[in-house]
Amino acid sequence: MYKTFIFTLLLSVTFSGSTVSAANKTASIGINTNEAMDLGTSIPFVDLFKLSLPFEEARPWLTKGRITYDANGWPKALNNGKAGTRFASHIPAKALPKGDYTVLYDGEGVLQYGVSAKLVSRSKGKDIIRLVPTKKGDISATISIVKSDPSNYLRNIKILMPGGVCHRNVFKRVNNANECGGKQYLSFAKYHKELTFNPDYLTFMKDFKVLRFMNMSGITRNLMSSWNERAKPEDATWAGVEGVRGVPLEIMVELANVLKSDAWFTLPHKADNYFIHKYAQYVHENLKPGLKAYVEYTNEAWNGIFPQAHYMKDKGEAMRLDANRDYAGYKFYSKRSVEIFKIWEKIYGSTDRLVRVMGGMTGNLRLTKMMLNHQEAYLHTDALAIAPYFYASQPDTKRLRSVDSVFKILEDPKNPYSIKNILSSVKNQAELSKRYGVDLVAYEGGQHLVAYKTHTMTEGPNRYLIEANRDPRMAQLYYQFLRGWKQAGGKLFIAFSAPRQHSWFGSWGIKEYITQPSHEAPKYQALMQFSKLNRCWWKGCSNYGPIVRHDKPIQVASQ
Repeated sequence: MYKTFIFTLLLSVTFSGSTVSAANKTASIGINTNEAMDLGTSIPFVDLFKLSLPFEEARPWLTKGRITYDANGWPKALNNGKAGTRFASHIPAKALPKGDYTVLYDGEGVLQYGVSAKLVSRSKGKDIIRLVPTKKGDISATISIVKSDPSNYLRNIKILMPGGVCHRNVFKRVNNANECGGKQYLSFAKYHKELTFNPDYLTFMKDFKVLRFMNMSGITRNLMSSWNERAKPEDATWAGVEGVRGVPLEIMVELANVLKSDAWFTLPHKADNYFIHKYAQYVHENLKPGLKAYVEYTNEAWNGIFPQAHYMKDKGEAMRLDANRDYAGYKFYSKRSVEIFKIWEKIYGSTDRLVRVMGGMTGNLRLTKMMLNHQEAYLHTDALAIAPYFYASQPDTKRLRSVDSVFKILEDPKNPYSIKNILSSVKNQAELSKRYGVDLVAYEGGQHLVAYKTHTMTEGPNRYLIEANRDPRMAQLYYQFLRGWKQAGGKLFIAFSAPRQHSWFGSWGIKEYITQPSHEAPKYQALMQFSKLNRCWWKGCSNYGPIVRHDKPIQVASQ
């Protein structure tokens, strides 16, 4: 295990009796985590370097020359070049703590800082820097290795937040020991090996019943298949482009344990059986016994914009599962999902702590029937997961000329993607799922306002779409939508997503940055209010016991 005995001992005294709320056990709302990125505003980690670009991705601006790297991605020889990266990109200054950041490193060399990062002092193996906002009021910061001794190359860089936490409270950052009222003060600079997570991030995440790790795990467009290709705690960074980035399983499990939240794991589409076995084994041995593991094979296997959809079709065709290429892909997804479920069942010895999830499409009942019917997959499935989003068609989106018009179309019964019409599809899926003895849950959901083919915040209707997400009326729509979800037969709802900035490619975050005041975040307000007033209503949801499974029909009509 990568955590030491000392870490285990520290956890026992730090997290015991901490301020984590048990309310998430009866919450009806979960949350999708975000990718590890230098421009991410969730700021999950105390060590900001873990969010930096891999050095090679910073070419040609910061990395130059013929750099050679070690197994963990650290430059072991500059060869007269330099290796640089960006660890913060246009982050609202309010999202990051003020104060001096501690940069620690091993080896012999010289670091150089740029943009918002200003050097304050320097000593052996340790620099102190300060993050100064740009004229736009945001933080962009770079770090470069400009000198490094090849025989003892500069490595293991950490950029640690100022301050720390007090004993028994990892949910509140403090500036110094004076703010701990006599309790032990644990500075991030000293205890960074034990204190992984930003207290602001933990405070935001603690109210959610389930954490879906699809984005954080980095499986999107990731072609890894073997266990040795996975992200590891010792990797230089966990960020990068799609297909490269990914937070280690160890860190995701640790987060679920700290928050006492159930964990939803999404497995890579090319993962071999050994990968699945080792993954399940680690979760079984390290996820707290009271927590459930949701198991899902890949993400949106039906969605042609992702390589996994084409992989499903290729495999389904090769196995001659159906003469129709699309249907063959759906059936392979079903078949492989059940194979994965059975590996987890064997590792766990039962299904008591497992929720076996199959991913569907909100408006596609044929897909649901095909997946659940194929080789009686419904007998091994606990939940059908869909993504109920309300929005407007692209032609209608292009015609929007005001914020008022955005809200008008979202409630227009003639809009096929209005709240009312999407909830009608939810009801149909809930009724169908019930026939199979399977729960209906949402793996994602909420608003889906995007103007495709635009590339700026002001282009086309983007300013209206973004302002609609900041408008108090959005809170009303979210509450209406969630209430309708419950009435239609839906159960657990996983919102999309944890804080991220609104942009021309969508306003996905339920907050725009991790410390944004609640009164400025209408979607967050609605989700919290709904969860508070609608504690989880499905049988067996609110305790540490095994999940309640429904009786399976002896036979279900084919598609």
